[in-house]
Amino acid sequence: MNEGDHNAVGKAAEDSRTPKPRGGSGATENPPASWNAAVLRRFFCIFCVIALIISVGFWLNSALAAKKAAPQIENDPEFASVVKRIDMVFENSWQEAQLSPAPSAPILTMTRRLSLGLTGTLPSLEEIRQLEKQPPDEAVQWWLAHLFEDRRYSSYVAERLARTYVGTEDGPFLIYRRHRLVDWLGEQLHQNRPYDQLVRSLINSRGIWTTQPEVNFVTVTVDQNQKPQFPDETKLAGRVSRAFLGVRLNCVQCHNDFLNHKWKQEDFHSLAAFFTPADLTLTGVQDNPKRKYEVKFHGKSEKELVQPKVPFEPELLPAGGPLRERLAKWVTNPQNRAFAHATVNRVWALLFNRSLVEPVDDIPLEGPYPPGFEILADDFVTHGFDLQRLIRLIAATKVFQVDSASHDESHAVSSQQEKLWAAFPMTRLRPEQVAGSVIQSSSMHTINAESHVIFRITRFFQTSEFVKRYGDIGEDEFNQRSGTIPQQLLLMNGELVKNRSKEDAVFNASTRIGMLAPTDNAAVETAYLCTLTRRPTQKERDYFANLLKGTKGKERSKAMEDLYWTLFNTTEFSWNH
Repeated sequence: MNEGDHNAVGKAAEDSRTPKPRGGSGATENPPASWNAAVLRRFFCIFCVIALIISVGFWLNSALAAKKAAPQIENDPEFASVVKRIDMVFENSWQEAQLSPAPSAPILTMTRRLSLGLTGTLPSLEEIRQLEKQPPDEAVQWWLAHLFEDRRYSSYVAERLARTYVGTEDGPFLIYRRHRLVDWLGEQLHQNRPYDQLVRSLINSRGIWTTQPEVNFVTVTVDQNQKPQFPDETKLAGRVSRAFLGVRLNCVQCHNDFLNHKWKQEDFHSLAAFFTPADLTLTGVQDNPKRKYEVKFHGKSEKELVQPKVPFEPELLPAGGPLRERLAKWVTNPQNRAFAHATVNRVWALLFNRSLVEPVDDIPLEGPYPPGFEILADDFVTHGFDLQRLIRLIAATKVFQVDSASHDESHAVSSQQEKLWAAFPMTRLRPEQVAGSVIQSSSMHTINAESHVIFRITRFFQTSEFVKRYGDIGEDEFNQRSGTIPQQLLLMNGELVKNRSKEDAVFNASTRIGMLAPTDNAAVETAYLCTLTRRPTQKERDYFANLLKGTKGKERSKAMEDLYWTLFNTTEFSWNH
């Protein structure tokens, strides 16, 4: 194409874009101003309609969510009757011990407990505002409905349960994916799958550990230094007995019980024999019925062939079928009280950070049991092993709703009141709960699965680093330990508290509260709600408002930083109460 062709193409293109003259005139005609105004008005109307539709959509979505989260359980007479029975047996035990219960805790305190136990963090300021719009007598159940819809609940409780099922170590990488198991558990909890079905899936799992995540319950026990490689029957028996039956059978793995002669070495290995068929194949974990289980018992010179046998309630064991399937059905049989007892005790421990029967995984088969224990177990079985209902029941009881402190300074709460659940037991927060609370406190909005990816990634790495430095308590979920000096120093001088309280208008609530709060009193109250999930006393309000008085700019941000740092380092912040 020559230069003339280029010019011709360019001229044609220009002509195509030039408005054509009207009436044969060579001059172009611009649209009148009234036409431009009409177009603008039309676009404005369209924009308003779209905005209205979006607003209505958001309103309907919020209304539907509120309706979905509305506590229907309050209208269930059977639910109310069970709660009343539990309250009654506890009240009778307090009367026998000549104890008076502590007064009822504030609603915000109860929601803080539930948030810490079920999500590992505090309620956000945004959530507190929503909560306070609910009728007081429905607030706790509304809050639970809100949490059950939130992925923080399923993810956090899944991690807590995984520590019981498979421990905290990464295990044999080639055939074990812990994060896949935790994700799978989280999905089951989010769907509120009946707990007996979930447990059967773990015990009788088959397939590849990547495509069938529940199989990791079995493959975590494989010793890669052992040739040939098989799942470890003894580790699996120990996990099943402690996690799902609340019985420490692994204590008699090497010898009989010399203390009360209840359990024999044979009891443990007969349970382990149910896992003997589990084999690693090209298609993952499958059952090989040809495998045999042999053990050299204490005091014997030769190994003996061990036949599978359950340690108690043998009549509940199905007569036929694959061994692991039979065991799974026996463990979760509605008449096997040990399964219901173990679950009730562990869920209670998640909410109180202290189990009803201690230790959490050593529950006597014949009792005696604490007040309310059997009532909760009965309801759990009757309602199809519904974990969410069990949580709702416990949260509705007077035991959960009493305060941890007396309102009368001359009559402080006694250790006996805590021991008998007449006052809420005060316990130290777990490291991930401390980290989660610091991070959430620094935001006025909820940090959850819907938050911006930057906030979620930041939360993950900051929590991991803090837990690493603070000290993870590992599998021993409810072993109460006193705080250490390094832990306190980490809160006082650590990077997490420093970064989450310093001047930062984008990421830190302390700065934003100082900038946006209409008054000093409002700034102090908002800071307390964000960090301690309560309003300040008048004395606290006056003291900190006086420090903020007259401050502006960087001086005000520094004062808010000091306020946040102080609240982070109170005993109240790092304890469940």
